[in-house]
Amino acid sequence: MRKKEFTSFDVTAVVRELKTAIIDSRVNNIYQLAPKTLLLKLHQTDKPAFGLILEAGKRLHLTAYAMEKPLRPPAFCMAMRKYLRNARLTGVEQYEFERVITLSFKTQTGHLWLILELFGDGNIILVSENNEILQALTYKQMRDRNILRGETFKYAPSGGKNPLKIDSHELFEGLRASGDVEVVRTLTRFLSIGGVYAEEILLRAGVDKTKACSTLTEEEVKAVFDSLQSLLSQAVSGTLEPCVVLDETGAFVDVLPIRLKRYEDANLKLQPYNNFNAALDEFYSRVSAIEQATASEEIDGLKREAERLKRIITEQEKVLQEAESKTEQDRHVGDVIYAHIGELQALLDKFSTGKQNGKEWKVIVSEIMAEKQAGSKPHMFFESLDTKNLHVNVCVDDLTFGLDLRKTLYEDAAGFYERGKRAKQKLEGAQAALADSKKKLEEVEAKTRDAQATQLSTPSEVEEELEKHRIKHKEWFEKFRWFISSDGLLVVAGKDAVTNEVLIKKYTEDSDIVFHADIIGAPFVVIKTEGKTPSDQCLHEAGEFAAAFSRGWREGFGSVDVYWVKPEQLSKGGSSGESVAHGAFVVHGQRNWIRGVPLRTALGIAVDEEMGVVRIGGGPVDSVKAKTNAFVVIVPGNDEGKQLFKHILKALVEKTSKELREAILELSTENIREFVPYGKGAIQEN
Repeated sequence: MRKKEFTSFDVTAVVRELKTAIIDSRVNNIYQLAPKTLLLKLHQTDKPAFGLILEAGKRLHLTAYAMEKPLRPPAFCMAMRKYLRNARLTGVEQYEFERVITLSFKTQTGHLWLILELFGDGNIILVSENNEILQALTYKQMRDRNILRGETFKYAPSGGKNPLKIDSHELFEGLRASGDVEVVRTLTRFLSIGGVYAEEILLRAGVDKTKACSTLTEEEVKAVFDSLQSLLSQAVSGTLEPCVVLDETGAFVDVLPIRLKRYEDANLKLQPYNNFNAALDEFYSRVSAIEQATASEEIDGLKREAERLKRIITEQEKVLQEAESKTEQDRHVGDVIYAHIGELQALLDKFSTGKQNGKEWKVIVSEIMAEKQAGSKPHMFFESLDTKNLHVNVCVDDLTFGLDLRKTLYEDAAGFYERGKRAKQKLEGAQAALADSKKKLEEVEAKTRDAQATQLSTPSEVEEELEKHRIKHKEWFEKFRWFISSDGLLVVAGKDAVTNEVLIKKYTEDSDIVFHADIIGAPFVVIKTEGKTPSDQCLHEAGEFAAAFSRGWREGFGSVDVYWVKPEQLSKGGSSGESVAHGAFVVHGQRNWIRGVPLRTALGIAVDEEMGVVRIGGGPVDSVKAKTNAFVVIVPGNDEGKQLFKHILKALVEKTSKELREAILELSTENIREFVPYGKGAIQEN
């Protein structure tokens, strides 16, 4: 059976890791991914932004996946942004040993606490430093507390004893007090630790989980207590063993901070992870994706609901049509009565006069029928007589209706008008019901389309689709221009004054080598030697890189001189103490020159066999030549922008095999821009 809920042990372990991972981070933004799910985008100095997922009643963990965010944030999300955006996250704690986590924030207006409840349906509650509820995902009134805006926040009453604060005697008394109840059930409720860990404790203690509590010996209870303390100690301060449990088909069954004996089965596999957050992220991300991919039952249910709504709509349209017809007919009958009131009155008088003269109804009807056959106009309207209800049924202007002998014609007409009015009101109700049914049908059909759109056919496709959403964190050097030299060393260049300054001050070490073209307006280029001695080839490639991205390219130079120095030869002040501009440094001592370095760079196509993708790379000619399947050389020239990039792409296509051409043509020309100095140049003919 697949894991359905966070346990108290899970909370302890994830909070323990989060304390070292997210404290002192800033809240860049907040997104509400689903009705119960928040994503906090956090940032720490000199580190990539990362996401923290909070799902009420279900989970809390960091995520390495990019989540699809709604175009319009819900009201709760907007409220969270109002209070917490740009706040500093100062703490994360588990309340007692419950499935409750408190995130602490310091804002410009004071301290706030975000409470995540993982039990039951769950909740997310924002609390002020005065312990007043500011916002809640779900507002509710309960017997023991209220979750309402403006009320004092109270934690939910504990579901059991805190296992961190219980002693062996208290455990013994608690278990024995349960009488004939199975020990696993009592342990689950008494400590509120969940069935999985209750079973694990008993398994490690060697106690049959079905044993009645009243029959437990002191030795057995002590073994249970020792087993509990061992698990608690490992979760709180010991070595975690994060893993995902997979069944024989490879399906995810559970995610654990600690390896459990209950899963030591030949048919199960424990897949280890470096940390519990990563295991949780992988488990919940893949389970959610697979649930979407195997949503055939959901789709079938939606289709059945759509068919039911269609039947309802058909019936409602029929009722509506009848109501429209009835409304019009009753109004028309009233009009007809008034239009023929004299003739109809004469007909009714025939009945009333005949009755006053003591005639039987059938006699009166016979006389009227005889006059009707003779062509008497008032009698032409007569159809029949309902002696029981005293209704004279007539047909006037192709309309058949009854007239009550006990009422005046004016009362009959008013009655038809009133029925028409009631039919109109019914018509309005039918129209509203029909509109509501059609709206529900549209919603169900939209959900069906969404479910079908996300449905994938195989687990491998699920994993492939999920992998596309994995966040690829950039290395520090990817903020700069860079390439890997022919002998495998990283070479990094600044892009502007700011990155020049950062590159030299922050990322350049004493063992590195710094290059610069002998021209105003050029980047600093650093070989990250890692303590190794760069080859002459590497020095030449770094010099070529420095020359290519200098202002000499923009001016159309054929070559420039380049020099290199050690980092200690650079300073921010000259001999007389004057400062230099941001991004510039004063060079002291002897320079090592590389004269007449040609201005050129190369772009090439590399095929990643493992990933099955085609990539564009760029850099010094020899470096690109060594690492790509095909390449072109670019020199200073007057072609620029997209026109130049298209020519480069076309030239690369012509140099590659037919199998790769289609993949290359699918690449965006924007992939080329960063490798072409100043976005202009010309392709060097071979």
